Amino acid sequence: MQLYEPPACEHRIYIVDDDDSFRGSLTRLLSTAGMSPVPCRSVGDYLLVDHPDCPSCIVLDMLMPGPSGLELLASLANQRHAPPVIFVTAFNDIPATVQAMKAGAMDSLTKPLDMERLLQSLRDAISRDARRRAERRELEQLQSRYSELTACERDIYIGVVHGKLNKQMALKLGICERSIKSHRSNVMRKMRVSSVAGLVKTAKQLEMLSGISDARTLRQ
Repeated sequence: MQLYEPPACEHRIYIVDDDDSFRGSLTRLLSTAGMSPVPCRSVGDYLLVDHPDCPSCIVLDMLMPGPSGLELLASLANQRHAPPVIFVTAFNDIPATVQAMKAGAMDSLTKPLDMERLLQSLRDAISRDARRRAERRELEQLQSRYSELTACERDIYIGVVHGKLNKQMALKLGICERSIKSHRSNVMRKMRVSSVAGLVKTAKQLEMLSGISDARTLRQ
């Protein structure tokens, strides 16, 4: 079996299944493959277990006593940063599988599992969650840098990313071009970019992903 090389950051694979035998054997197999499984006997156990801030995914049994896998998936759909979910079931229930995929499951597998397919799905899920987390960290850093701009610098930021000339911004803001150049230099330094293209990229990221209200003015 090919060993899995986890991301630099520690990861977690939550195995949520009420079948003790299946949960135990899968935990051992994933550990042997170099992964970090966390066995959970129920949805309640999953909710109570520690969830460190690291790339993760859930191997989730579709039908369990108490809250079912589908109910947990519905709850996760309301969370902004829920981990990817791979559904497993002992029954070839096509309607339930379709429901799970529509609700956001990354994959759906029938027991007995095709282990190679499961391992590949887990690799993909962990990689996807790692990318999402990296994107969130980058966005948070951009938001922090943007918040450090003064009101005048924000006006100049918006002007630059819309291709306005220094003299156009000077006329609009009622200040001299020399001041525009100084503020513009501060904007580039605070946003940590070295070119207008880099500044435009940050604007696109803020506009598309950020909850910063001022970013809406970039579309005006």
